[in-house]
Amino acid sequence: MRPRNTSANFLVGLMETINKIFFNWSVIIVFIFLCFLLIENNSYKNFAVNKIQYVKIAGVTLKVELALTSGTQEKGLSGKNNLEENEGMLFIFNHTDKYPFWMKDMNFPIDIIWIGEDLRVVYIKKNALPESYPETFTPSQNARYVLEVFSSFSEKNNLKEGDKVEFLSS
Repeated sequence: MRPRNTSANFLVGLMETINKIFFNWSVIIVFIFLCFLLIENNSYKNFAVNKIQYVKIAGVTLKVELALTSGTQEKGLSGKNNLEENEGMLFIFNHTDKYPFWMKDMNFPIDIIWIGEDLRVVYIKKNALPESYPETFTPSQNARYVLEVFSSFSEKNNLKEGDKVEFLSS
C-alpha cells in the first residue's frame, strides 16, 4: 500500500478552487460589461429621441412637438385651437404597447397614427372627432410611437399601414 501524498492533494484542490473563483469572477466581469453596454446604448437612443424635430411620413416632412413625459402625453394637443398642415405631435413611449388615445378637451379633429418600434405605421385612426370623447381609439398591434396630425392627412397623402417613418433632428 502506498501512502497518500496529502500535500499534492492539497495543491490540486487549491488549484481547482482558484480556477473556479477565477472563472466565476470572469463571468461576473463580462456580465457587468455587457450590462454597461446595454445601458449606454439605451441612453444614446433616449438622447437621440430628445433631438427629434421632424417626422417624415408618406413623403411629407412635419415639424413635431414631442410628448415624452406622462404629463405631456396625457395633455397632448388638448386645449390648442388648431394644428397646421406641416405640424404634428409625436408621443414617444418607453416600450411597445397598445396605447389607447382619446379626444378629451380637443378643439379640432385629427388623424392618429400608431408607429411600431421598427418605424412602420401599424394603425391609423382617421378623422378622430372631439365629440367622440370619452371613446378611446386603440391600435390592433403594439406601437412605440404615436403621431397626431391634422385630420385628412392620411387620406390626402395616401398613408397606409406598413408605410415607413423617419425621425429627423434637423
